Amino acid sequence: MLASMKHFLQFKDLTRAELEHLFLRTRVIKERFKRYQPYHPLADRTLAMIFEKSSTRTRLSFEAGMHQMGGSAIYLNTRDTQLGRGEPVEDAAEVISRMVDVVMIRTFEQEIIERFAAHSRVPVINGLTNEYHPCQILADIFTYIEQRGPIQGKTVAWVGDSNNMCNTWLQAAEVLDFNVHVSTPPGYEVEPERAGLLSTAHYEEFLDPMDACRDAHLVTTDVWTSMGFESENAERMTAFADWQVDSEMMAAAAKDALFMHCLPAHRGEEVAADVIDGTHSVVWDEAENRLHVQKALLEYLLLGQVED
Repeated sequence: MLASMKHFLQFKDLTRAELEHLFLRTRVIKERFKRYQPYHPLADRTLAMIFEKSSTRTRLSFEAGMHQMGGSAIYLNTRDTQLGRGEPVEDAAEVISRMVDVVMIRTFEQEIIERFAAHSRVPVINGLTNEYHPCQILADIFTYIEQRGPIQGKTVAWVGDSNNMCNTWLQAAEVLDFNVHVSTPPGYEVEPERAGLLSTAHYEEFLDPMDACRDAHLVTTDVWTSMGFESENAERMTAFADWQVDSEMMAAAAKDALFMHCLPAHRGEEVAADVIDGTHSVVWDEAENRLHVQKALLEYLLLGQVED
């Protein structure tokens, strides 16, 4: 166990300096990958990936990333483990963390991952919970930096549900000093305590999504019905009908604004096809960058601050 072991359960678990280091390392690691230059700092290290929610990008990016860094990854679905038969999370953490070097968990309530981390001997990474999605926002912010430069002082427009993605954008704004304009349908507003915010200084709420998008440097959204809320789907389809990111909203944003979506996307629902497939969209770069930021994150959690 590292003397200064850290977990990454929420975006604000890392300081601004640590995040800036991660973004610098991500650029280096990605450039090596593009040059087919081997880099195996995690040789003989093992990542356990515990999934209670289904996944494409999270599993692929962590599994491929660990392999590319010289380590190995083990996939565990809770349905196929004793966790699915009622083993306490605390007991599972005690055992699993004695057999691997780092754990990534994709689950429902944030409480589950907090309980696991409290009993883990190794770093634990949040691969997604109902409340937060910090690895995705790492990728999104790196993508913005890669495409447009520093995000400090910029404005991000969030259109749609105040879900785990929205909560994490709000945390990121506090840590990295940018602003978020949020527009949600009535009844789906931001809950500052649930989002884990210190204040309301870095975000503003708008009734009209057009106003939220006006002059924004980045416009982003997510599905209207997140995993675990399927029973609300019909109700949400009605409530969110006017919160589709379309070309009119993008036209209201800054001229060089980017569009992002964590995927999978539903064209014709939360985003118009001509937006996600249009010139403002960087969703494929954003998806690829999950791989690279997570490699930098694994490197940092396991080896500390690497300089080369």
